[in-house]
Amino acid sequence: MSAPVLIALHYQNDVLHPEGKIRVGLGADDLVRAALLDAAGRLLAGARTKGWPIIHVRVAFRPDYADLIQNAPILRAVASLGAVREGSWGAEFYSALVPKVSRQEFVVTHNRINAFYGSPLESLVRQFNPSHLLIAGVATHSVVESTVRHAVDCGFEVTVAADACASADSGTHTASLASMALIARISHVEAALEDFA
Repeated sequence: MSAPVLIALHYQNDVLHPEGKIRVGLGADDLVRAALLDAAGRLLAGARTKGWPIIHVRVAFRPDYADLIQNAPILRAVASLGAVREGSWGAEFYSALVPKVSRQEFVVTHNRINAFYGSPLESLVRQFNPSHLLIAGVATHSVVESTVRHAVDCGFEVTVAADACASADSGTHTASLASMALIARISHVEAALEDFA
């Protein structure tokens, strides 16, 4: 297979850090959190070693949330928690998963559930003319699944690195992966890195 574009979704402080405002159910001493961080780190390191384009996607809103359309419970929760405000520590990337300064790494900010919607993500991806996208992030059932579905509708083949994804509970994570298996390849970091060798 030709080289994919890696899309890393929401590896941000408010989502991953024990003191973050969202945390998707991942506690500081949670083994799932440690495994997720390890897998995400290996995924980014592997993509860098292979020279693949990496697009780090972050969600962020104006401090007054004037750009947050609160038409869904998850979006209303963001505002009530005071999460991922532009310029805040919570909106920054988690320290172990920060983008590198490189011609192969890019950052896209979005403010809807689907990372493609209303953002420059699709035009940036198309600059690399890939046939395949490798997608991972948090939360599996939210930004990951909606972004995967959009990518497939755009004509891309998609692989999901499941161990570099998480949801607030394992049942939701597993159900989302099962749902996406109808439209994408569900894999793990090591296998995904080997598939595109």
